[in-house]
Amino acid sequence: MADIIQLLPDNIANQIAAGEVIQRPASAVKELLENAADAGATEIKLLVTDAGKALVQVIDNGKGMSETDARMAFERHATSKIRNIDDLFHIRTMGFRGEALASIAAVAQVSVKTRRPEDELGTLLEIENSEVLKQEPCACAAGTNISMKNLFFNVPARRNFLKSNAAEMRHIVDEFVRVAMAFPGIFFSLTHNGQEVFHLEAGNHKQRVIQVLGNSYQTKLVSVKEDTDYMNIHGFVGKPDTARKTRGDQYFFVNNRFIKSAYLNHAVNSAFEGMIAKDSFPGYVLYIDLDPSQVDINVHPTKQEIKFEDEKIIYAFVQAAVKHALAQFSIAPSLDFTLNPEIQGLDAVSKPFTEEKKDAAVSSSLYKTFTQKNQAHFIERSEKQSGELKHWREFFTPQDAGRDVQKSVPGLPAQAQLQTETGSSFSKEGLRVLPDSPLLQLHNTYIIASTNSGFLLVHQQLAHERILYERYGVAAHGQSAATQQSLFPVMLETTASDAALLSELIPDLQMIGYQVEPFGNNSFVIQGIPADVLPGNEKHSIELLLEQFKHFSSDIKFSRREKLVRCMARQQAIKAGQALTQKEMLALVEELFTCQTSNVTPTGSPTYLEFKEDYLDRMFGK
Repeated sequence: MADIIQLLPDNIANQIAAGEVIQRPASAVKELLENAADAGATEIKLLVTDAGKALVQVIDNGKGMSETDARMAFERHATSKIRNIDDLFHIRTMGFRGEALASIAAVAQVSVKTRRPEDELGTLLEIENSEVLKQEPCACAAGTNISMKNLFFNVPARRNFLKSNAAEMRHIVDEFVRVAMAFPGIFFSLTHNGQEVFHLEAGNHKQRVIQVLGNSYQTKLVSVKEDTDYMNIHGFVGKPDTARKTRGDQYFFVNNRFIKSAYLNHAVNSAFEGMIAKDSFPGYVLYIDLDPSQVDINVHPTKQEIKFEDEKIIYAFVQAAVKHALAQFSIAPSLDFTLNPEIQGLDAVSKPFTEEKKDAAVSSSLYKTFTQKNQAHFIERSEKQSGELKHWREFFTPQDAGRDVQKSVPGLPAQAQLQTETGSSFSKEGLRVLPDSPLLQLHNTYIIASTNSGFLLVHQQLAHERILYERYGVAAHGQSAATQQSLFPVMLETTASDAALLSELIPDLQMIGYQVEPFGNNSFVIQGIPADVLPGNEKHSIELLLEQFKHFSSDIKFSRREKLVRCMARQQAIKAGQALTQKEMLALVEELFTCQTSNVTPTGSPTYLEFKEDYLDRMFGK
């Protein structure tokens, strides 16, 4: 019987290895940029076509390669960084695994032009499917110019798994930003389809952070710097008032390498404890430098996860450094009354204090209680006051009872504005809310409604979330929502990655009522908003929507439109703690019971609890 175990051919082995390292165009961008930084370049240009599916090109002015090195670089496990096993534990460079170029050459058409400064002629290499098609001398600038064309051209199944251009471009921008932040002393540029997206001049760390995250961060950063024998930490954290409801701009670099670490992220969050809300996340860009022998970076194919020899020490250092930085920064803003013209215009400040006014003040009973002995607790009793005490019962009667009071709560059903009769009743599966029984709001969060068999306890925010979810869901799947046109269109400027995401979401946003148009250079114009979003709130509403969408947490893979609808419902729902009138409460409960699924939110939380009469009787032993 023939043997059945065989060695894989090299080209198949390379393609399998490529699956670990090169998952999408952004993976190749990361590896090529890191190689360019390792080569001592002072200028690195990244050119991308069709979100990297057609072309990823990196041009650097680094030390270049000889003809032999250029050929060897594409062999598997070929590296200039490691000579013996000890070198593996003292790595300070980025690319060292010797897999990246070989993996790229296995799944793309690669062209390289490279020349060392001391050489007159450079080398041209063309590789396809791991095979060298052309190798010849060429005239080129000092440094390396490497092009990766038609990613996964020979693995169509892998190519089909790539996302839309906007989604892939977002990943490329993320990887570009991470490398650019790690090396602020290098000039970086990113050009997509002939249009420059980033132009980052060389500078210091703060300049690079502001270049990438936007000028709005100029006054929002607190500097962190702690040096010890074991490790150094420096960088920036956002001031507490910049904390977001979703994970925003959070970057950790260890020995100039971007890493993801939930453990260190917890250290920063714990340093902010008490300064920001529990459900908020601070922004930070922190650089940690320590002896490479204390870190194992060879635990993950993309090197984004690492292991520390002593995690607890690192955790304590990070937490202490951030706490110290925040303590030095004065969190409480100073009050400067001279800057406020309204205070300057008050009568008490602008008009003179005449003798007449002084006499009137001195003769008042209030003045006497402050100046005479044993008068601290004296309350002057007058006929007027004693008469007022007789009406103490009025204090306990609802202010709005019997009166037609109406105020506008954004996002509440339109019926709340039109409803005129408070005695309407509505039912759901045998459950009937009693007509003419007033609804009661508890802690400005819960609504208590009497039913034919007990009472309902409705959570106003969760109930409204369910209502909006179904309303936006209908709009997103065919019947577009009503849009209110802006009288003065609003300009929205975003970061490059947010611009890529927003461009991708524009068709879906249109379905739920937003009218957004690209305006070039990471800018957009908001021409219209959904009818139930308050005018003047357009910009904040889209920024928050982008944040929630980016960090949408769910184990289930939802469609883009479903994520958008859920984020929109969560954002526009009235919040717990907001006072509602009788009509608003009635409209809310009424519309909740017209929902197809009224008892739970999209995430599965109950919108109301039902307390039945027999259950209440049992509680009291009846």
